[in-house]
Amino acid sequence: MIDRDTAAQVRARDLEVDGVTTTVLSSGPDDADEGAVFVHGNPGSGEDWRGLLARAGTVGRALAWDHPGYGRSTVPPSFEYTVDGYGRHMQQMLDRLGVRRAHLVLHDLGGMWMLPWAARNPERFASVTLLNIGVLPGYRWHMFARIWRTPVIGELSLTGPRSAFRRTINRGQVTPLPRAFVDRMYRDLDRTTRRAILAFYRSVDDPAAGTEEVAAALRPLDRPALVIWGCRDPYLPATLVAAQRTAFPRAETLMLDDAGHWPFIDAPDVVGDAVTGFLRRQLAGAKG
Repeated sequence: MIDRDTAAQVRARDLEVDGVTTTVLSSGPDDADEGAVFVHGNPGSGEDWRGLLARAGTVGRALAWDHPGYGRSTVPPSFEYTVDGYGRHMQQMLDRLGVRRAHLVLHDLGGMWMLPWAARNPERFASVTLLNIGVLPGYRWHMFARIWRTPVIGELSLTGPRSAFRRTINRGQVTPLPRAFVDRMYRDLDRTTRRAILAFYRSVDDPAAGTEEVAAALRPLDRPALVIWGCRDPYLPATLVAAQRTAFPRAETLMLDDAGHWPFIDAPDVVGDAVTGFLRRQLAGAKG
């Protein structure tokens, strides 16, 4: 587990880029132009990564932030909650933070947002860690995504009480997620986040569309990849793990039989060791 002294090494600051103000968490050297970039999913925030971020900072520069619409971010009305919109924001953030090459650590929607960005920006894409996400051949939206895509019903589904949110988040969990983790996500589920969720899911009719093109663009790059999957995930089945080698031929895999959709929360020590070890090898030659 991450002790308090290590966790205290994570720094926080607010940053405004193209009208989006977000909280950036960082660990490790601030002046390195290569580093690990952690991208949360739905309904998370940069805070999801605090424990892993602290550990990653011991081997190099590590960054996470609240992506537009999530956490404590503030977003202009003109922001596009689409794959392209999140990709453009990623590019702007990396430019502002001075990150020339990014080792992506992706979870949930973070993978849907950033794998297309990686395919379009091979010169800036160094490696990837995939946590219950990746290329999605043949995948169809899960039950909650279909609800969010439905007008009126989707809006109503995101306004329930805290108790209902806890039950939903813990669906499929062998062990309930920590109360503080779930309650933080519920507190962050404000009007802006609800708008971001509905707008993004309604912008993507078929989550498998384009995945073959993304995999085809990534495959010849042959970037180092670590795939970690909680096998009890009710949203993204573990059968998708094999497909990740269509994009990353040398991918290492770690299957966690008793973990769900948030393996870095269910098995923090195992995932922390695997991610830190992988990043240590990738960042060994990084310099400012």
